[in-house]
Amino acid sequence: MTIDLRLPDAMPVLSRGRHRNPRKGACFMEMASYLAGERWSDHPACTHPLLASLARLVNDHTTDPGRQRLAELIPSVIGLTSDDVRWDALIALRAAETALPVVSAEMQNAMAVSVLSGNRLIAGLDGRPPDTLRPDSRAALLRAPLAARWAHRFTYDVSVSRKMYQRHGAPRTVEFAVQGIAKACIPDPDETLRALLAGAIDDVTAAQPAATVSRSAVRTR
Repeated sequence: MTIDLRLPDAMPVLSRGRHRNPRKGACFMEMASYLAGERWSDHPACTHPLLASLARLVNDHTTDPGRQRLAELIPSVIGLTSDDVRWDALIALRAAETALPVVSAEMQNAMAVSVLSGNRLIAGLDGRPPDTLRPDSRAALLRAPLAARWAHRFTYDVSVSRKMYQRHGAPRTVEFAVQGIAKACIPDPDETLRALLAGAIDDVTAAQPAATVSRSAVRTR
């Protein structure tokens, strides 16, 4: 099985915000909708809603020179969707783990809580102890020890509602993480944001069932 991608004669330049049509430019997800053959939209059905939100946020918080490097990632999000809450947790965790060590001190507590909440949700889905942490989460928490201690106290014996996490917790984590990284005092926020998006794409791609169409099956025309 293959997915046909429609390539335009002239590729619009990636820019911030929404655009009425390709002649006005395109954001990351608008270009994805076009390549997938969908109606022009920054909320196409071909991509998981939270992954699409992350892509829009990264697009809008990346500088004009750095934004064009995002274009090579666009085909990777087409056909990448699921209603499994695990995907929301994986995307939000990637965002929180990336942001926690670099965002301002006032944002670190929120990111540490997001790291613990995401891990607790996945642990529950997998039938593991609620304090189980994945290696990247443990590494991020070690780089922000004060925030980690605060978050452990704050989340002690707190359950995570799948519905509320999917509706509110994960989207807010992604939004605050991208905003914090964009403002962080780090050498290259653009590259950090790009790596975050690429990592999230890899995470959910790996979470797909084995029978799902592989990226190598995508064909352009």
